[in-house]
Amino acid sequence: MAPWRWSFRAVYLGGFLVCAALMAYALYAEYHLGLAPCPLCIFQRIAFLWMGVWFLVGGLHAPRGKMRWFYCVLVLLGAAWGIAVAARHLYLQGLPPDQVPSCGPGLNYMLQTFPFAQTLKLVFEGSGECAQVNWKFLGLSMPGWTLIWYVLLAVFAIRGAARRSPRRPA
Repeated sequence: MAPWRWSFRAVYLGGFLVCAALMAYALYAEYHLGLAPCPLCIFQRIAFLWMGVWFLVGGLHAPRGKMRWFYCVLVLLGAAWGIAVAARHLYLQGLPPDQVPSCGPGLNYMLQTFPFAQTLKLVFEGSGECAQVNWKFLGLSMPGWTLIWYVLLAVFAIRGAARRSPRRPA
């Protein structure tokens, strides 16, 4: 059956499976391909985890009516966060080499040393490691692909929430 005809439950459990597969590939890329994640990559992973949790909870709950939009909004918050981080990451990767910020401390060090708000500010300013392109598929770097997946998953979440429930027989 075509995905646009799936029930809310199927759409949301499918969204969870996509998020789980994307996280599995991120871990594969880190541990088997040797691609260490930069701070922006880690924040993109957090967005997929957030979305995956709400896709799973929404799929298991499978509410009817307006409650579906509650789960949709939670998924969309993760998608918006991921889109913002991926866009910033792509911006840094597109900078000329002479304009790339110097490498900064690791995320663990920043979280232990600075308040969370300052850590966020430092991460979004970016560093040299965030501007490196170590991986490409079909001409797009990993942040480019994650941006595409955030948009697709957001559309999927909206489509699932907007789908009308079939009427139960009386």
